[in-house]
Parts: sequence; C-alpha cells; structure tokens
Amino acid sequence: MTELSEVETASADRPTLLVTLTGSDRPGLTSAVLSTLATRGLDVIDAEQVVLRGRLVLGVLLSAPRDHKSLKEELKALASVLDVDISVKKGVGDNEPRRKGRSQVTVIGHPLSAAGLAAVAGRIADTGANIDRISRMARYPVTAMEFAVSGADPEALRTVLAQEGVRQGLDIAVQDGGLYRRAKRLIVMDVDSTLIQGEVIEMLAHHAGRLAEVAAVTEQAMRGELDFADSLRNRVEALEGLPASALDEVYAAIELAPGARTLVRTLKRLGYQFAIVSGGFSQITDKLAAELGIDYAKANELEIVDGVLTGRVVGEIVDRPGKATALRQFAQRSGTPLSQTVAIGDGANDLDMLAAAGLGVAFNAKPVVRAAADTHLSVPYLDTILYLLGITREEVEAADAETPA
Repeated sequence: MTELSEVETASADRPTLLVTLTGSDRPGLTSAVLSTLATRGLDVIDAEQVVLRGRLVLGVLLSAPRDHKSLKEELKALASVLDVDISVKKGVGDNEPRRKGRSQVTVIGHPLSAAGLAAVAGRIADTGANIDRISRMARYPVTAMEFAVSGADPEALRTVLAQEGVRQGLDIAVQDGGLYRRAKRLIVMDVDSTLIQGEVIEMLAHHAGRLAEVAAVTEQAMRGELDFADSLRNRVEALEGLPASALDEVYAAIELAPGARTLVRTLKRLGYQFAIVSGGFSQITDKLAAELGIDYAKANELEIVDGVLTGRVVGEIVDRPGKATALRQFAQRSGTPLSQTVAIGDGANDLDMLAAAGLGVAFNAKPVVRAAADTHLSVPYLDTILYLLGITREEVEAADAETPA
C-alpha cells in the first residue's frame, strides 16, 4: 500500500506537457504532430481526438522534456506549415481520476435542442457531478448523445434527469457506468405495441365484429385497472366461432415497430440472444420468432377445435407474474445472469418483467409503466435501444454495409 502511494505521489508531481491542436481535419495532421514529439523521446500519458464538422481537436499529454521552450518553438513552426493552431502548456501530473459514482447518461431528442442539452448539463452540475466526456450515438432519425458522468449517485441522478426530461420533452436514460453495462446479453421483449404495432387480440376482434368492446377492455388492462388474466378470458370469449384462418390473415397484416428488424439483426450479430414473451397468442408469436430469428418465445395458446376458435385459452395464462417467470427461465436457459438482461415493454402486464431485468425499458408506455421502469423511450423507433447499450448508428450502418441483411 505504501509503495503504491509513493508511485501515485511521484506520478502526481512529475512535470507534464499538454499539446493541443485545432484546425481543419485532413489526413496526416496527427501523424505530423506525433512524429515531431517522437524526436524528443517523450512518453505519451494520454491522448484524445475528435472531429466535428471537419474541425479537428487533438490533445496529447506527455512527459515534459527538459527544454520545453525549444519544443514549443518547433511545434509553432509546424503549426504554420500545417495551417493549424497548436498550443503547448506545461504543468504537473496526469488527468485527475474520475470520481466515484460513474454513470452513462443517454439523451435522445427528436430534435435535440441546445436549450434541452443545456438543461441536462445544468441538472448534472446541480448534483455536484462532472461531465467527463460527451459523444454522439446517432444523428438520425433521432439525435442521441451519451454523457460519461462521475461524482453522483446514479439513482439520484436518474431522479433529477427524469424530471428534466419531462420538462424538455427528451428521453434520458441513466445507467451505472460500470463494466456490466457492456455485458447485457439477453433481450426479452413484449410483443403487442412493442415489437409490433397494435394489439393482435384487437385485430382478431375486428374480424369477429367485436372490436370496440375488446379494445376498451385492452386499454383498461394495459393501464393496470383490470386483472389481466380475467380481462384476457373475457376478451377471448368474444372470439368464439371465429375461423382459425383469421389468424393467418392477422399475421399477414402485422406491421413491426420501426427499427425492430435493425435492433434484432444488430444484436444477434453481436452474440445477443432474443426472447419474446406475450400476453397474446402463440399462434402469432411462434411465427414472429421464426421470421426474425428470435431464440425463445412464450405466449398464451388459443384453443382451436375443428378449425374454429372456441373462445378459450389452453393452459396457464401468461400474465404479469408469468412474464417475469418467463424472463427468468429464458435467462437460465441462455446462461445469462439476470443482471445482464434487458426487458422492454409498454403495459402494466410488463411491470414485473421490467423490474426483474438488469435494465427495464418502457417503450412508448402507459404512465404507470414509465414511472416504474429504469428508463423509457417515447420515440417510435425500437432500434433506439441500441444507443442505451452503447452502440452507435454509424456502427450499425457499417455492419449493414459489410454484411447486407
């Protein structure tokens, strides 16, 4: 312990030199600066580079030479040749280590205004936290920014930024900035009004001429005002006598949520496993799983006799507790710790599942679900989930270009 402290003290006291370049980006600038520094036999302690609209900012932190003034003159001459600005500042020590309480804050806007981003930065400062780094995750169809933040309890930060997100009309996700954020390997997703647009039972009710009454019960159940199992039985009774062929017609009419195929395709490439769990019907979800390459699926089964729906379900109903149980079963089968699972849903029926997962995401959800979930998304694009996992739009596009879907 004493030896480590002595090393840290020596490191903190040693002279260092910060070289910063700004200018129009083009090939060779970074190489030219580093080549000049290389002639002095200096050690690189840190470096960072960013390009914004063709403007390069490069910072290099080095062990300081004995004669930094002559190096400064040499870099000044190089700046003139390259037509850039180079500053040299002498000091001591390395960058300060990031403080405890590390969080990744993802801010999503459609659009993302400067006022909104300023408000988010202000609330982070109010908590006493520091923004260590900002990077863009996506530029369209939404703008997504990721902040690396340190010095605040993630839960406290989540509460403050959730309130600011409502005021600014932004989606803001706060996650623990530790290693496990990069290790989520099982996605468990609701189906109706999440993976797909609309509710299958309402589409079936339309074929049966009972849409209005079924839709009203569905809305109450999704808000958590009715027991799901009882409401499902009542709604399925309205389908009695419907030809089973209506299931094929409904499946053919289903529209996936925008970005659904991109989300599944991208995460499958990265080795994630996917599951869908639904209070809907296996006659639909099994087909969806096969079409999209989804690994696991669980849903209720409609009873069909002689090619006709009987108005009953077969077996145990997949309700709110059943969805959480399914998530745990999928995690066990895939060998994934619960801490490395992501659950996505929109209705009260998803609450237990969202709570059980390592990250629970409310997607265009009812108010009761938005309030309870770890984070929420109010944009219609399901692939915005990727930004919460640290995957950028540019990385997705590059992967699609290399291996077309």
